[in-house]
Amino acid sequence: MEINTHNAEILLSAANKSHYPQDDIPEIALAGRSNVGKSSFINTMLNRKNLARTSGKPGKTQLLNFFNIDDKLRFVDVPGYGYAKVSKTERAKWGRMIEEYLTSRENLRAVVSLVDLRHEPSADDVQMYEFLKYYEIPVILVATKADKIPRGKWNKHESAIKKKLNFDQADTFILFSSVDKTGLDASWDAILEKVNK
Repeated sequence: MEINTHNAEILLSAANKSHYPQDDIPEIALAGRSNVGKSSFINTMLNRKNLARTSGKPGKTQLLNFFNIDDKLRFVDVPGYGYAKVSKTERAKWGRMIEEYLTSRENLRAVVSLVDLRHEPSADDVQMYEFLKYYEIPVILVATKADKIPRGKWNKHESAIKKKLNFDQADTFILFSSVDKTGLDASWDAILEKVNK
C-alpha cells in the first residue's frame, strides 16, 4: 500500500462508538502515558509540525482523535493515561472510552504502545501492555525520546523496558526520536505490515 503521508488531516474527535467513522479504513491506535510524545510521534510520522497539538500540559487529549492519512489509513490518538491531576472520575471515563475502542473496533489493526526510553515502564504502561496481550491486539512497542539517551546506553534501557513489560519477542520494538527521526522508517514498516496483513 502506497500512502501519501503529506495528505493527512484530523478527521474527527469521538467520545464513544456512535461517533466513530463508519467505513472500513484500517486504523492504528496510539497509546501511552501523558507526555510520552504521542503528538510528536504523529507529527514526525506525517512530516507535519502541528497536525497533532503538542502540549506541555499532560492530559490534553481527552477524546479519541482520528487522523485521516490519504484516505487509506487512520491514526487514532487515545487519551494519555497516568496523569495524576485528572480526577478519578475523569480517568475512569477515559479508561472506559479507550477500552470500548480497543476491544470493539473492527477497523483496528494494531496499537502503537509508546513508552519513554529514559524511564522504566510505569504500572500503567505494564497494565496497557498486558491488556493488549490479553485481548490479542497486535502491538508495536515504540520507545520515544531516544535522542535524550547516549546511543551506547540504548541497549541497557531497551532491556530494562522489555524486562519490566515481560515483552513478547513476537512483538516489534522500535527506538524512536522525533528530534532526529530515529525509528521513522522502522515505524512505518511495522505499521504497514500490520495494515497489509
